[in-house]
Amino acid sequence: MDEAHSLERIRNIGIIAHIDAGKTTTTERVLFYTGRTYKMGTVDEGTTVTDWMVQERERGITITAAAVTCYWRDHQINIVDTPGHIDFTAEVQRSLRVLDGGVVVFDAVVGVEPQSETVWRQARSFGVPLLAYINKMDKLGADFAHATETIHQRLGANPVMVQWPIGREATFRGVVDLLEMHAIVWVDDLGRLPQIEPIPPDLLDEVQAAREKMVEQIVETDDELTTRYLEGEEITAAELRRALRTATLQGALTPVLCGSALRNKGVQPLLDAIVDYLPSPLDIPPWRGRIPTRGRKRCAGPTWRSRWRRWPSRSRLIPLWSA
Repeated sequence: MDEAHSLERIRNIGIIAHIDAGKTTTTERVLFYTGRTYKMGTVDEGTTVTDWMVQERERGITITAAAVTCYWRDHQINIVDTPGHIDFTAEVQRSLRVLDGGVVVFDAVVGVEPQSETVWRQARSFGVPLLAYINKMDKLGADFAHATETIHQRLGANPVMVQWPIGREATFRGVVDLLEMHAIVWVDDLGRLPQIEPIPPDLLDEVQAAREKMVEQIVETDDELTTRYLEGEEITAAELRRALRTATLQGALTPVLCGSALRNKGVQPLLDAIVDYLPSPLDIPPWRGRIPTRGRKRCAGPTWRSRWRRWPSRSRLIPLWSA
């Protein structure tokens, strides 16, 4: 492959969230389904790949960011699993500076939490396009629509649901792909072989309403699609996917998916969404440097004072320290 083609097939992403939302568990499932590991590790047992420090495995939390690489649909996905605890938020911030895209994991019961707001704001400050993954759909009190609404209300984002859950809490067993309009159901415990099925009849009304809202949100970001939609033309799934990708890269929309990483449901569609909607290095403009402010500066301190002089061969200021 030529260099441009190979860069087009790279995704540099981060997994960010509030503590205990399921970042590390989701990363562990990603590594398993992409064939990078032969066995799923668990946070409780201290056997996950990205929690490699002794303190992380003993406490069951992520302390430092860890990078792993996997492959999906002929794409290379470089993943940074970041801490969720506020004490280690600097790890998240420095990771976001080098990432092209991000997956924000939310708890399906509470939706947006305090640290969710922090990492979201940090990602937006660096212009990182985001996907939202509503995790723990098997948890008591899980509500996909409510969790998505908190993204809109508390983060001021424009979330667009591209899936609809089949069941909830203990009955959660799959999702409906609103773009392709079919059901994806996981029937085995390991979740290796999701099955494509017709949409359950009892969900048809909800699914139709959710799809209609999704289409309206997507076409609003594209003038040509808006005109065709108002004229009554049918918009294909491929056209919707292209428009959604463009809107995601611009930060106008945030695709929302759902699943239960611990129960091995919903991870493969998340990988598809990472490939389809998050940017490659070619989609991200290069960083532009700036010249630091010039002039006399002083360093305050009880025992130290600074003297500055201009180095003859350079334009920057060089400090000379003396007690």
